[in-house]
Amino acid sequence: MKLEISLFRFDRDSDYLPYYTKHFIKINHEQTILDLLKTCDTEQNLSYLDRPDFDLVVNGVFVKASHLIVDVIKTVGKDLTIEPISIRRAVNDFIINDDDFQEKLSYIDAFIHDEDRKTYQTLKAHYYASETLNHEYKYIGDPILILAANIIKKNKAVEKDLLKRLSEHEVGAEFHTSLENRILHFDSQIEEDIKELQKKLGIYEELEKQNFRVDKTLILNFGFFQDKYEIKHDFKDFNIAYYSTNKDEKTVELLNNLNAKAVNFENNNLPLAKNTFNANPTITKKIAAKIILDAFDQNADFLLVDNDSDFYVFDYNRKEMAKIAGRDVILPVIHVNELQKLATGQHDEVRKTLTLHKVNPEII
Repeated sequence: MKLEISLFRFDRDSDYLPYYTKHFIKINHEQTILDLLKTCDTEQNLSYLDRPDFDLVVNGVFVKASHLIVDVIKTVGKDLTIEPISIRRAVNDFIINDDDFQEKLSYIDAFIHDEDRKTYQTLKAHYYASETLNHEYKYIGDPILILAANIIKKNKAVEKDLLKRLSEHEVGAEFHTSLENRILHFDSQIEEDIKELQKKLGIYEELEKQNFRVDKTLILNFGFFQDKYEIKHDFKDFNIAYYSTNKDEKTVELLNNLNAKAVNFENNNLPLAKNTFNANPTITKKIAAKIILDAFDQNADFLLVDNDSDFYVFDYNRKEMAKIAGRDVILPVIHVNELQKLATGQHDEVRKTLTLHKVNPEII
């Protein structure tokens, strides 16, 4: 197997901007990402830590150096771009300055012991993997939330005081965004623990209780996705950007049947933090703006979503997203049930919802 690898390079003492070097590696004895770095290091001197637990980013996914190459390829593909866990804090190639990560631990210093401090050091990837950190550098950090949840499990006596301490942070748990698609072999129990912590803090609610609509009185009925359908109109002249944190098989099948061009955009599965929207809509709108503008910049004709809540976030909060981004947010958003109606010729039926969009796609 032959791999094309792009390696991040930067030396803060001599480089003004980072750059990437290309390497073509024929896999022989290499089994892990660390083995790849060692092979590349023989061609060019690289700065990294020769440890299995060293954290890296490969094609946007956070991995350990010990992760098997074949496992990484299954997730991200064969063309690999390897970067440090924080580009903005890079010091020398893959070595970063992690002072911000270390400083955050002091916020709950009164509640932790030496064992907790050791656990915290193993969660560095969880800190830098958070999408929130790209928008709020003062964010308390997911490792603090993970640690707090574990402390409460072990010692109920501190729960009230620890929750009070967390609630006082100006950029706290209400800014958390899911790590599910950000870390390879992610432990889903972590998200469950953070969700329980958010519930105890009174900031987590089910989606049905969230108010994603600026106009509270206007609720669109998108109907149901039909399992059996016949395509009467293809979309071969359209560029469609599909956003979903977990791609829906029926939506993917419909897109394949339409012969449309699928727009590959970098932020097509960023988490929207919808369950804390009522408590803190800011982070949701910031990420939504990043997603829809990315799709627009990649020449998408419209953004496709596969559920009601995503539709309302993207279509009904355009003014706020425009203020956040400093740009107009004019890309149409279409629900998958509307797209199916368009493709199967149910034009009169789909007009009932299309005309109520904040930005009418006008594609009938």
